[in-house]
Amino acid sequence: MLSGCSAGLRLLVPRCCVLLSRSVSSGSPGRAAAVDGVLSAFRSICGDDGVSLGEAVREQHGKDESFHRCRPPDVVVFPRCVEEVSALAKLCHRHQLPIIPFGTGTGLEGGVGAVKGGVCFSLRNMDQILDLHPEDFDVTVEPGVTRKALNSYLRETGLWFPVDPGADASLCGMAATSASGTNAVRYGTMRENVMNLEVVLADGSIIHTAGKNRRPRKTAAGYNLTNLFVGSEGTLGLITKTTLRLYGVPEEMVSAVCSFSSVQAAVDSTVQILQAGVPIARIEFLDEVMIDACNRFSSLSYPVSPTLFLEFHGSERSLEEQVNTTEGITQSNGGSDFQWARDVETRNRLWKARHDAWYAAQAMRPGCKAYATDVCVPLSRLPQIIVETKEDLIESRLTGHIVGHVGDGNFHCLMVMDPSDQDELHRVHLFTERLARRALAMDGTCTGEHGVGLGKRSLLCEEVGPSAIQVMQSLKDAIDPKNLMNPGKILV
Repeated sequence: MLSGCSAGLRLLVPRCCVLLSRSVSSGSPGRAAAVDGVLSAFRSICGDDGVSLGEAVREQHGKDESFHRCRPPDVVVFPRCVEEVSALAKLCHRHQLPIIPFGTGTGLEGGVGAVKGGVCFSLRNMDQILDLHPEDFDVTVEPGVTRKALNSYLRETGLWFPVDPGADASLCGMAATSASGTNAVRYGTMRENVMNLEVVLADGSIIHTAGKNRRPRKTAAGYNLTNLFVGSEGTLGLITKTTLRLYGVPEEMVSAVCSFSSVQAAVDSTVQILQAGVPIARIEFLDEVMIDACNRFSSLSYPVSPTLFLEFHGSERSLEEQVNTTEGITQSNGGSDFQWARDVETRNRLWKARHDAWYAAQAMRPGCKAYATDVCVPLSRLPQIIVETKEDLIESRLTGHIVGHVGDGNFHCLMVMDPSDQDELHRVHLFTERLARRALAMDGTCTGEHGVGLGKRSLLCEEVGPSAIQVMQSLKDAIDPKNLMNPGKILV
């Protein structure tokens, strides 16, 4: 148990530096023997092709899109149903083998690394859309279903699921990390859109956080177990089903791009648009470094200056009012005339360019790697923190791109660096710590949507305080007393 934030920081900050630059090995001969002892039982549950010891498969399932690296899992299993997940978990519990859930590997904070080895549960074979209730605007899916697959399935129903983190992540994985994205300013994050979860606990028992088959739009019954597991990053259990809110596809959608002479003007416009009560669906900020990268990567021709990407949803009449109000605000801040994207093909190309920002940033320095971090602050503090972050990047001599869901105060900094340059790695590490603490000093959070994972455990203690950390640890100890579920993430 942590005795205070300072103790946690002394232990964790040096390790975070290591995780940015090289792999961590924590092999155990005893654990290897335990794995060998249960392989035949694993195969009896999910078949010979449902268990893999292959080095390439284990490496693939031991990392995400982040720089954080640990050893790969000792074995990867591919269950096909919740009963198999439960049976496998019971074996792991009996033999004290760590359990690491794996969806699509698109996380950004090292959330799937096998810090203590163990068994990776790859849930891709559980890919069924189980219960769609169009009249109730909800659907239940298994963990192998991605957001794009769900929206493709819903295409003819007039419904869609709007939470869009960019990557084609699995929906249960998005629930586990409390994912967000470009539409969050209007439709909320996963936390607001998950109605029920089926979860397999470390001992193999199965629970339904809102009751089996329950899907009311609201409830006042008991503790909010659903939101306890949303954002728990696999440290409390394996999510094997999620029931989600759906929305009607808007009658009309239009997108626009507007450039500004300064970061301050662009972000001031964002705050004023929201203060005016415009129900904008998306409002994304890209600084001049990021817009230049997107222009090059996606063959666009927008002015290389701080830019807002905006999208409006609604009826033809409501859109006219939204657009007029927004355009008036942007022009009062020196913004350019809107460049419109009205047809579906042009809008999709525009937002694909925004979602390809990660790859566009990497392409600016061939042979280098991108490292992303995110913070979130109250809207009124957004102009200040972005301006200060830009200044910090320049002073730190770092190649950094700023892009974000500024409609809810959340932005990302994508830094492109040479992983073999130890001095640059050190400067990136110091910068990310300063950025997080800058957000905390402005009453914000060290992570708006990437999660804690391996990278921000010490910062979590600073954010919520040692007493809250102790409560979290008590919950973890009660639900997973052997510390088998994704150990080493969020908490020590």
